[in-house]
Amino acid sequence: MNAPPGARPQHPVKGIALLLAAVTSFAIMEAIVKWLALRNPVPMIVFSRYFFNALLMLIIYWPSMGASLVQSRRPGMQWLRGAVLGISSILFFAGLSFLPLAEAASMTAIAPILVTVLAVRLLGERAPRGAAWALACSFTGVLLIVRPGGAVFSWAALLPLGSALCYTVYQLLTRKLSTIDSGTVTQFMGALVATLLLGLMVPFYWRMPDHALDMALMVAIGAIGGFGHLLLVRAFAVAPASLLAPFTYFHLVVALLLGFVVFGNMPDTIALTGMGLIVSTGVVMALRQRAPGRAAAAAQD
Repeated sequence: MNAPPGARPQHPVKGIALLLAAVTSFAIMEAIVKWLALRNPVPMIVFSRYFFNALLMLIIYWPSMGASLVQSRRPGMQWLRGAVLGISSILFFAGLSFLPLAEAASMTAIAPILVTVLAVRLLGERAPRGAAWALACSFTGVLLIVRPGGAVFSWAALLPLGSALCYTVYQLLTRKLSTIDSGTVTQFMGALVATLLLGLMVPFYWRMPDHALDMALMVAIGAIGGFGHLLLVRAFAVAPASLLAPFTYFHLVVALLLGFVVFGNMPDTIALTGMGLIVSTGVVMALRQRAPGRAAAAAQD
């Protein structure tokens, strides 16, 4: 099948490599956040993450885009998306200060399934086959991780779950805005709004870090998070989303390794089973969503 006129060339292997680098960046950033949260206020850490992310994008894009970088046709929706993003990050980073890295990351991994289900209800998208079963399996996985007697059976487990719910709303708003504003504007506006929102909280929590290394790491998480998002955008520009979706779960593999190497946390067998159930469910759903696209492409040959 010939590519349609004006279509971007596809580089699947390059796209997968960029995506794996992006999710690895996010896992590294989360490990640094967990380490910082042991002795620094979470709102200050989250503010640093988005402030330096927005600053990096401003340096990269302002020379070529100027004021158009903040011009949106739906500014209210952009502000709502940025606010939900900030709240999601606060909940997740707060959860990291109480929970092992791998378990917290696993619980937020139910977000793609929630997006799939709610997109049907709220955006009128067609439900992929098995969506209800996927949601049930994902929550079963969460219950295996958060269970009586388990390492994360506490009120703190609600934090990453709340983060996943907020992130679901963020993703739905991102889908809606993808047909309205450019991806660059949406990405920058999200970081900017989150920075402004968290800036209102920082004065109540601000204190100078006790160590110069902490300050350097706060700059680093903004740079790493911003760099990861740039890699992510580039990955989806050179390869189809349906191909890349299953590889996003590599994030959990890296989080598991970092949690063990850096913090000495290794989930027990039951929790690992729950993580595996969440990951396998997400991968199966992603592969199923690829199938209709492949069938449509074959029909055009």
